[in-house]
Amino acid sequence: MRFPQPLKRGALLRRYKRFLADIALEDFGEATAHAPNPGAMLGLCDPGLTVWCSPQTAPGRKLAWTWELVEVDGGLVGVNTQTPNRLVAEALKAKVIAELSDYGEVKAEVRMGEASRVDFLLRAEGRADCWLEVKNCHLKRRDGLAEFPDCVAARSAKHLRELEHRVANGDRAAVLFVVQRTDCDRFSACADLDPAFAAALEHAADAGVEVLVYRCAITVEGVTVTKPLPWMRL
Repeated sequence: MRFPQPLKRGALLRRYKRFLADIALEDFGEATAHAPNPGAMLGLCDPGLTVWCSPQTAPGRKLAWTWELVEVDGGLVGVNTQTPNRLVAEALKAKVIAELSDYGEVKAEVRMGEASRVDFLLRAEGRADCWLEVKNCHLKRRDGLAEFPDCVAARSAKHLRELEHRVANGDRAAVLFVVQRTDCDRFSACADLDPAFAAALEHAADAGVEVLVYRCAITVEGVTVTKPLPWMRL
């Protein structure tokens, strides 16, 4: 996924109200940007960090900038939680995700259960439907270990239970964690920040839901899904 327009560099002043960030942009001065991330963003929203924003020109847009990347630990981290679905759509088309490469039909945002939607539904002749939920991961607190979530994620646990129901009905189901940073070589559920989610992930895996983890290559030009990472079970 290439950013449609060049990103602009700046310094983070503050993040507030979950979805807003004040940023001192080079050549543009201070601006308020959309911060598309509902999580805690631990270690990623300290004032003074270098950030990268995309200009937004869509009609009716209230904010002219979207916060996309932040520089920490010597590398870039993607903070836009809307990015992984776009990345996965491209990766599925390019057959990058080996475990899901046998499906020819990909539908996005399909109804699942009574009041939910799944990110992708994959179909192929002679194969069980595969229900795929995508999660963004950007937390790292220990060397090389990516963790999810970075705060309580009750909705994500609910998605896991719904995937279990798909497996029980004879379909295939998977949850794919997209690690939007380049300095991690393994993944784990974050049991201390959300023990309920960690337990739900273990239960879902035991019930037949596949747990996939892929990391990304990240530059200021774009982000790409690259290779799988191992899941370290609790």
